[in-house]
Amino acid sequence: MSLRPKSYQRIPAKTVRTARAACPKGTPAMLIRDRLDVLFEDEEFASLYPADGRPGLSPGQLALASVLQFAENLSDRQAADAVRTRIDWKYALGMELDDAGFDYSVLCEFRARLAEGDAADRLLTVMLERLVEAGLLKSGGRQRTDATHVMAAVRTLSRLELAGETLRAALEELAEADGDWLLPLIEPEWDKRYGRKIEIGKVPGGKAGVTALAETFGRDGQKILTAVWAPDAPPRLRVLPQVEILRQVWVHHYYWDTHGRLRWRDGHALPPAHLRFDSPYDTDAHYCVKRDTAWSGYRVHLTETCDTDRPEVVIHVATTIAPVQDGELTEQIHDDLADARLAPAEHVVDAAYITPARIERARRVHGITLLGPVVPDHSHQAKSGSGFDKSAFAADWDNKQVTCPRGHISRHWGPLRINGHDYIQVRFDKATCLACPDRPQCTTSATRPRALALLPTRKLHEIQTRNRLDQQTKDWQQRYAIRAGIEATLSQNIRTCGLRRSRYRGLARTHVQHVLTALACNLTRVADWIAEPTPTRHRSTRFHSLCTTAA
Repeated sequence: MSLRPKSYQRIPAKTVRTARAACPKGTPAMLIRDRLDVLFEDEEFASLYPADGRPGLSPGQLALASVLQFAENLSDRQAADAVRTRIDWKYALGMELDDAGFDYSVLCEFRARLAEGDAADRLLTVMLERLVEAGLLKSGGRQRTDATHVMAAVRTLSRLELAGETLRAALEELAEADGDWLLPLIEPEWDKRYGRKIEIGKVPGGKAGVTALAETFGRDGQKILTAVWAPDAPPRLRVLPQVEILRQVWVHHYYWDTHGRLRWRDGHALPPAHLRFDSPYDTDAHYCVKRDTAWSGYRVHLTETCDTDRPEVVIHVATTIAPVQDGELTEQIHDDLADARLAPAEHVVDAAYITPARIERARRVHGITLLGPVVPDHSHQAKSGSGFDKSAFAADWDNKQVTCPRGHISRHWGPLRINGHDYIQVRFDKATCLACPDRPQCTTSATRPRALALLPTRKLHEIQTRNRLDQQTKDWQQRYAIRAGIEATLSQNIRTCGLRRSRYRGLARTHVQHVLTALACNLTRVADWIAEPTPTRHRSTRFHSLCTTAA
């Protein structure tokens, strides 16, 4: 299928008359078309199509139809029907009234193209360029970022169910690829064991029964793997996707003991969550726990503008596997925004995204003020509020020494590594500490002197100290209060676009969903802004107003 670019600058006159008569105030689709003109041009998708072949449908129209689909949370069939029957959609797409549109399956094929490379991100880039040209978006200003969990579009499986379902999926694939080769390997009880979807409730025998059943799965799977890698086996069977997934799951969950027997791994002997997957049908879905929430799937990070004189639009979308922590995305977000010439003057985030090192890099590399709460001092002295915490000690970086509240000078200054992070360890003289009358306020140890762990450089230490002091002020808290708005954005997309659960399998396709969700959110917000440029005041209850007056 090849691309035959078309221009949709002019909307058919009959479509204009009919749409204006039917919707005199306009709809979001019509308002966006009027303000931004053609949102997606066919030429912007040239790299997704070959140079030869039969002409395909307009990718610009398919892109806009996909955004409208997500804005109204429609299925592919419903979206195709809307293209065929909705006057405002025909107006936005520049179509004749008698245009029959396209089959719903085309939308799925188009999303598959967007999953290749960075095609989905280019859609967001194009929309942002249109908003910049229309004066609705600019660089600088204030932006905010937060993440939420996304559950995978597969059934949640226990470890035992994962082993059985993985073997069943491999057997299904082998039976389809070469049933004659598989037939001699099948044992009489396999039909009952793997003939249908694996669903395991309570296993008789408790933990020993679970282990016995798991090792039964393990022996059956090892029999298949041994046969597939035998010299006389057809080589094409070794590269089947489910056979490779079977091999990886067996590596993750089984091991050979000293007697050469296949054993089920205990929980503590498992590989980390970011290396193993939770379903044979989506190997990008990983298990994660964040506070009280446990899920298998992904995380999505949304960054939006929050200036008062322009609409709040999502300008960056990042999708990761679930175990990737929020702070690992801070530098990537800043680099991507700088490349798009949309870097903020101030970036407001929560504690998960911020460290003194990230504050320093954001300012040094991009000139961004990274605003957020630095992790407070967790020492018992700081928590009690009555002892000498780290802020009570004066550090002299030039002479590499620290002075305690009593005026005593530290004796030791050297490197320290904790959980893969570098620090400076400072210790005071043992005899001086033991004789100090303020020792109960300084340390709870009966024999050891007071020790401190400082950040590795003076600049980072000063950033940490300054931010911890600023966070206690009312002015800082008022500046930071704007971060709460990103929670509303996440809630809006969860409720209206189904952001909480992935519609597709795999990280690439899930990212396409998240980008289209962000585009749909932007379309709705920009249309609301065009219809009413001034921000609307949120209505409050009478009781809430009374409480505000009393305060």
